[in-house]
Amino acid sequence: MKYLDSQYYHIYNRGAHKEIIFLSDENCYYCLRLIKKYKEIYKVKILTYYLMPNHYHLILQQEQAGSISRFLQTTFNAYSQAINKETKHSGTLFQGRAKGVSINTDEHLLHLVRYIHLNPVVAKLVEKPEEWEFSDFREWIGERSYTYSNLELRQVYFKEAKEYKLFVDGYRHEQEIQLLTNYVYPYEG
Repeated sequence: MKYLDSQYYHIYNRGAHKEIIFLSDENCYYCLRLIKKYKEIYKVKILTYYLMPNHYHLILQQEQAGSISRFLQTTFNAYSQAINKETKHSGTLFQGRAKGVSINTDEHLLHLVRYIHLNPVVAKLVEKPEEWEFSDFREWIGERSYTYSNLELRQVYFKEAKEYKLFVDGYRHEQEIQLLTNYVYPYEG
């Protein structure tokens, strides 16, 4: 995929054969350190992220003269090499190259950010998105300072951190009501 400057991209990938790629918290911290290092070198903005045991999602923006492709290749090759060394494994860690989807509307962008932040909740790893350590949700809601991503995107759409939290919580509540409304009691007609 050819990445264009200033365009938002949803980037994601998972482990080969749907296997776990982040074996421990330290693996996640190591990957985040790589992300932090290479985003500067390749002039890529991390607008939101999360790492799950067997996959990851990022929303990225390439700055002028930057390279999302080189950022992804360098970051995740370095990560794969470290994990292979740690586990004495050889071969691929990821299911091919990362997938990239251009985000063309504000509605799509906001839906994806919310989707990314709610993913650990949907996967039943935590009850609330702020409980997941390897996401920037707490940064978006003002409970942690920005380290890997930046506040720019949130500031465009939400004046305050609490507005974004309400946006996510409102959607969670709507989804719960929809699940309850659509539930059919097993012994009904």
